[in-house]
Amino acid sequence: MKVHILDDWFDTLRGLPCFRLLDGHDVTVWTDHEPDPTKLATRLQEAEAIVLFRERTKISAALLERLPRLKLISQRSVYPHVDVAACSANNVLLCSHMHSDTPSYAAAEMTLALMLASYRQIPEQAASLKAGNWQMGVGRTLRGRTLGLYGYGRARARADGKMVPDSRAAFFATSDIVSLHVRLKPATKGIVTAGDLAAMQPRALLVNTSRSGLIETGALEAEVARGRIHAAIDVFDPEPMRDTENILATHPNVLATPHIGYVTEDEFDLQFRDIFEQINAYADGAPIHMINPEVLA
Repeated sequence: MKVHILDDWFDTLRGLPCFRLLDGHDVTVWTDHEPDPTKLATRLQEAEAIVLFRERTKISAALLERLPRLKLISQRSVYPHVDVAACSANNVLLCSHMHSDTPSYAAAEMTLALMLASYRQIPEQAASLKAGNWQMGVGRTLRGRTLGLYGYGRARARADGKMVPDSRAAFFATSDIVSLHVRLKPATKGIVTAGDLAAMQPRALLVNTSRSGLIETGALEAEVARGRIHAAIDVFDPEPMRDTENILATHPNVLATPHIGYVTEDEFDLQFRDIFEQINAYADGAPIHMINPEVLA
C-alpha cells in the first residue's frame, strides 16, 4: 500500500524497531505540519493509507472528498480530530486501537515531572545558573501536600483506599495540586469551569497533561492573569502553539511544555506498533480495531 505518515516532526519513526512492520509498503513520511486542507490533499493524492500522529492533523470532510484513492486511516486512541461520518461517506475505514488496558507511563512520568519542576522552580533555577547567577528564589516541598486527581474514578478511588471529597467544590478547594486525567470527548469538553478554578486555594497548582479542551475556554488564562494560582501545562488549543505572547507560555506562574507527555522513543514504538499492525491487517484482508466497519459492507 501507499502509506503516508503525517506530522513526524523529528523524523523519529524510521529509527524505531516498529518501522520494520512497514517493509513491503510504499511509505512517505511528512516531517512538517500542513494545516490547509487543499494543500494537504495535494500532498496525499496518491495515498491509500494515512497514519496520524495523535491529533496533530484534523481529518475533515473537505480533505477526505479530495482523496479518492484513500482507503484507510490508521491511528491510536481517541479521535475527536477525525470526521468519522465523512470517513464513512467516502468509504474510508478508520482503525484506532483504544488501548484501554495499557496506561501511558510516559504521560504519567511527565505529570510528576511538571509537579516537581513547578514546585522546585527547576526551569528558573537552571536558567539563572546558565546566565551566570546563583539561586533565584525558594521553591516548595511536595511532601505533605494534597494531590487531587481529576479522573481517577470515584468508585475505584474508594476501592484503592483513597480519599474522595464530599463535593466537587471541596475537591478543588482542598487540593494543593489538581491534575487532570480525563479523555477529551463532547461530554467532557469544558468540564473544568471558571468556577472550579476560582475555588482553588491561592498558590494551588493546576496540572494538565491530558487535553486543553477539558478546561472552559479562556478560564485558565483569566485565572492565571489574576496571579492567584499556578499552572503546569503540556497541552494547548490549537497545537502547535507558537504564540510567544500567549499568557500560558509567558506568565511567571505557568510552566509550559509543548505537548511532550507521550513523546518518548519507547512510547512511540509502542503506539506505532499498534498503528502499523492495523495497516498490515487491512492489507491482509482482516482489518482490526475498526471504528466504522460499515464501510466494508
